[in-house]
Amino acid sequence: MKDAVEFRNISKHFPGVRVLNNVTLSIRKGEVHALLGENGAGKSTLLNILHGVYSEYSGDVFLDGQKVCFRNPHEAIADGKISKVHQETNIIRDMTVGQNVALGYEPRKGAFVNYPELNQTVNQILKRLKCRFRGEDSAAILTAGEMQMVAIAKALFHKANVISLDEPTASLTIPETDALFQIIQELKAAGMTIIYVSHRLEEVFRICDRATILRDGDCVATLEVAETTREEIIRYMVGRNVSAIASRLQERRAQPEKVLEVKHLSCAGKFSDVSFYLRKGEILGFSGLVGAGRTEVMRTVFGADRASGGEVLIHGRPARIRSSQDALRCGIGLLPEERKTQGFNTFFDNTGNIALASLKRFLRLGFVQEDRKLSNCKKFMKTLNINPPRPDFLTRNMSGGNQQKVILAKWLSTDVEILIFDEPTKGVDVAAKAEIYRLLEELVAQGKSVIVVSSELPEVMGISDRIYVMCEGQITAELEPADFKEELLLNYAMGGKDHAEN
Repeated sequence: MKDAVEFRNISKHFPGVRVLNNVTLSIRKGEVHALLGENGAGKSTLLNILHGVYSEYSGDVFLDGQKVCFRNPHEAIADGKISKVHQETNIIRDMTVGQNVALGYEPRKGAFVNYPELNQTVNQILKRLKCRFRGEDSAAILTAGEMQMVAIAKALFHKANVISLDEPTASLTIPETDALFQIIQELKAAGMTIIYVSHRLEEVFRICDRATILRDGDCVATLEVAETTREEIIRYMVGRNVSAIASRLQERRAQPEKVLEVKHLSCAGKFSDVSFYLRKGEILGFSGLVGAGRTEVMRTVFGADRASGGEVLIHGRPARIRSSQDALRCGIGLLPEERKTQGFNTFFDNTGNIALASLKRFLRLGFVQEDRKLSNCKKFMKTLNINPPRPDFLTRNMSGGNQQKVILAKWLSTDVEILIFDEPTKGVDVAAKAEIYRLLEELVAQGKSVIVVSSELPEVMGISDRIYVMCEGQITAELEPADFKEELLLNYAMGGKDHAEN
């Protein structure tokens, strides 16, 4: 089978950091090829070279046997017919869906944009993707999952021969994911080449033909997916055997004392009459489909969104939480789902971001003690295995998983006793997942209490002491470990009745 893409001896360095080291691999025409590896292994850098984001590197890139070197992403799209669907979608909310899809490549009628043609073309693609919204709709109303579908529609709009998908299902619902996989199979049947980056190995086994594994900038293996196992892939990825399934290794620490109670909490248009409690030393799971309202509940408890009714109690006493500063004073910390926009300051380095929520600790006579901030950063870089281990490195330039660790370090630098983790392992590799699971257990062993919002059923079942399930802005079930079954959680997540109503 002819190669659609070939990398020969690709190397790339940033100041003080080697990212790729003589990477050679080929991707066949008409296959779905997985690109796997831990965060920081070099996957994104290799794709950025292919897509013209980085034009300075050593080695050669070939498309259909022809050597190419794109100077920018526009050349890759226009000349190479290559399109990329990013993990973190960028949508211009003030534009329509159709304008976002066709941005920079709008069909014209004379000097003006031909909007009827534009919307007709976009709507055909959206219908193919089984989207409920249309090209004429405002992008401001889209959910995170719908924004991801717009990014995929954009790739189809450009009629690309090669599409790379970077964690495409991270924000998708189950029906949206099924629709995407159907589209991938159709594109493959039409001869299109798909490069698929995902940390969800079940997806790799479901739709990919071959998988290439990168580790520390080196290409360590290319495997036929049908002839390998999950354990073999993980062994290549991390250099050792690591279980990707969450499981409790320490004894459970939950105590009778309720550190947090939420009673009849509502937020107009988002969720209503939500009540739950969190015990000292407990890992409390929140499950549900994308759009169920879990994130909105946590943002309201944290004071990021204003409640329209209900109350929050800390240790049995009403808490007046109207801002994140109020939440911090009450001993609550939130690791948000959207880490790039809500989790850290994009202009700060790792030292500054890790100290962001605990600046008072580093003040002396009104002045910041930079040496103590630096010492704090180095401590957590070692504890959480943050890579690259450079305090002066800009957090925005790190891989997604390592950005997640920096945000974790930010909250661990504070004295909060209640930590809310919203999708803590989203876009994180299997080794980092294992580290985060162990960290959660260490936190409750220290007497802290944890809420974990997760869309991954094995994760939320494996790590939680109890689970609340949400659907359409309401809690539909509270489950104890004896009831932790995927079918049961999915039933409640899709609106099934609670035990008492069966």
